[in-house]
Amino acid sequence: MLHVLFIGDVIGHPGLEAVAMGIARVKKEHPVDLVIANGENSDNGFGLSEKSYNALKASGVDIITLGNHAWDKKEIFRFIDTAEDIVRPANYPPGTPGRGWAAKQVNGHEVAIMQVLGRTFLNIGDCPFQAAERELKALSRRTRLILVDVHAEATADKQALGVYLDGRVSAVLGTHTHVQTADEQILSSGTGYISDVGMTGPSRSVLGMRPELSLKRIREQLPVRFEVAEGPTVFCAAWLAIDTETGLTQQIERIQHR
Repeated sequence: MLHVLFIGDVIGHPGLEAVAMGIARVKKEHPVDLVIANGENSDNGFGLSEKSYNALKASGVDIITLGNHAWDKKEIFRFIDTAEDIVRPANYPPGTPGRGWAAKQVNGHEVAIMQVLGRTFLNIGDCPFQAAERELKALSRRTRLILVDVHAEATADKQALGVYLDGRVSAVLGTHTHVQTADEQILSSGTGYISDVGMTGPSRSVLGMRPELSLKRIREQLPVRFEVAEGPTVFCAAWLAIDTETGLTQQIERIQHR
């Protein structure tokens, strides 16, 4: 059995601190063989820097996924091509720096993680279904243990990809909207699923940002520079137990620590 902890969107320094505490707490309660985290907002709320990358790794994160904020920190171009544990959306155009999947040996089994961007309201990149199909065609020759981070705005995009990939991947895990959903389940053909794993960062915020700045932008429709909120934090994640023989999920649990 493979035990995976997938951590939702990490927001700034508060999120990085919550990751370290959250992983330690989960490991006291569950077996954990592999830790994945969405880190596209880990540097001050926007992008992944070398500093936030190193902080996530030091906390025990094995693989880092990105999303539509992948390129917010330009320094990422210095290390994304050599960092084999960073996954950017697979449906970016050919030639985009980085890779749309990563693989890691865990307890004698190869585990693959890929990511696709949803299309609704993001409108970035190729069709997520075609991108997932292309990556899956190559990855399925290597392993049955495949997790998919669907970084999408619309729940319908995530659910549709869950149905489309059901039985062909181990899990489809939604990110991007920063609000944890209560629909964790094992789909009819054995794929673990949740529409959004949630956010790891400041709990007294609007999607991790200072509430007063978010309100000003929404109410007044004026340009506002967002800043990461301070105060108490929330740790949101999904824990999965996956059969290494079939590649299918046997158990999925939604985790939220405040």
